[in-house]
Amino acid sequence: MYAIVEIAGQQFKAEAGRKLYVHRLKDSEGSKVSFDKVLLVDADGKVSVGAPTVKDAKVEATVLRHLKDDKVIVFKKRRRKGYQTQNGHRQCLTQIQIDEIVSAN
Repeated sequence: MYAIVEIAGQQFKAEAGRKLYVHRLKDSEGSKVSFDKVLLVDADGKVSVGAPTVKDAKVEATVLRHLKDDKVIVFKKRRRKGYQTQNGHRQCLTQIQIDEIVSAN
């Protein structure tokens, strides 16, 4: 059984026991969170597609930890103009573990 769920503006495939990295959530480590924006549920071949979301379906998860992603270097240069600039960026992430998928099916 799996579900397509929208978490913090992005869509993820959620399965029980799977760990996901999502954009930083405000919940503290160890807390339980629930996501209601379930777009699709597949229960052993029986597919329910929402319009826009599946009614009475939710995904429950546990916040494992907050962390930062690897550094991304942004380097800009204009050839023969003497212009170069370099910036770095580290995205703030939250690691969650999917506990269960609750659906009306």
